[in-house]
Amino acid sequence: MAIARQPILDVKRNVFGYELFDRSSDNHAYTAASDAALLFNLLSNADSEMRNTSKTIFINCTHQTLAGGHLDLIEPDRVVLEIPPMPQDQSDPEDIEAFLQTMIGVHQRGFRLAFDESVMQDAYANWLPLASFVKVDINLVTTDQLKKIAAKLTTQPGAQLVAEKIETIDQFDAALFAGAKLFQGYWFSRPVLVKGQTIRPTQAAIIHLINLVRKQASTLEIEEVFKHDPTLSFNLLRFINSAGFGLSCEVTSFRHAVMLLGLKKLFRWAALLMTTSGSTGASNAVAHSAVVRGRLMELLAAQLLSPEECDNAFVVGIFSLLDTMLGLPLGEALAAISLPQSVTEALLDGKGVLAPFLQLTLACENADDTLFAETATELQFTGDQVNWAHLQALAWAENITG
Repeated sequence: MAIARQPILDVKRNVFGYELFDRSSDNHAYTAASDAALLFNLLSNADSEMRNTSKTIFINCTHQTLAGGHLDLIEPDRVVLEIPPMPQDQSDPEDIEAFLQTMIGVHQRGFRLAFDESVMQDAYANWLPLASFVKVDINLVTTDQLKKIAAKLTTQPGAQLVAEKIETIDQFDAALFAGAKLFQGYWFSRPVLVKGQTIRPTQAAIIHLINLVRKQASTLEIEEVFKHDPTLSFNLLRFINSAGFGLSCEVTSFRHAVMLLGLKKLFRWAALLMTTSGSTGASNAVAHSAVVRGRLMELLAAQLLSPEECDNAFVVGIFSLLDTMLGLPLGEALAAISLPQSVTEALLDGKGVLAPFLQLTLACENADDTLFAETATELQFTGDQVNWAHLQALAWAENITG
């Protein structure tokens, strides 16, 4: 079994929660699964950090699993159960009403429920009061229809409209205008940014770095700050390899950069960066996704590659979204810093020792079953191995980026 996750963002493009997709394996035949029982058990028993994340977790259910006893294993506070409409052969009023009683029991235990746009039909009128979220595929409705759904939900206290399959900023703007409160889709990782925009770390990350430098923390502690923040690490490597710094050799690791710069110059650099940092056009979700990618690649590589290449795997992951952060083609973005050959090969050419790890990471993120099966088999990973690493990466990134 492997996990794919997709962020759900609020109107400010901050991460509200994640929809987790359960992918099961059977003799290396990986298929997307809506049955959530295995995922429920995993979240309940395997990883307390993931289970207690501050972000809301959305999980797809079948009608059969909703009645399963495994729900008793989960704290419901941060879990939303996505429930499909009744199947075609069970959609008469009696069946719809009978399943309502099951949902009422689950709802009374504290779980929030999400439905698709079909819950707005008259046949499902008795389901609608249970809805905390109504998820609408914007490709299936017009803007006017979306407005009507949003207007109707204003009569349902606490129900929020989630616009799904958002792929462009125009679609986001239209859904926002129609009244959607939450958004899901590929748009967040391809925001429209000003060409050549400077990437700026968060002030919290810079303050943390300055505090560590002032108390003369170890090189290892300071290196961890850069590993946790892709924007900060990008600025450091770009600065230390600039012509103005005057090095005769190229620096490709965070530890090397910290040692060369020294605490005094590192403090001055961070202070200067602090004065020039401001709000960035890129969504917070982009930086979070980059950290997840880096950590997942690092965990997977640790099982097969040398420590040096594990570090490089982390760099590949966190820099894989630089084009989005900078609003530049990836090749142009990477030209600003010097990186090991294995990193640039993976990012720009999809080749080299690290390329399969990046492919597997993207397959987990995008629920690409075919690519997942191919790369997992190529690297000789089981679904459970990848799943465990992905959950660890999600929990780690959650603690880092909040």
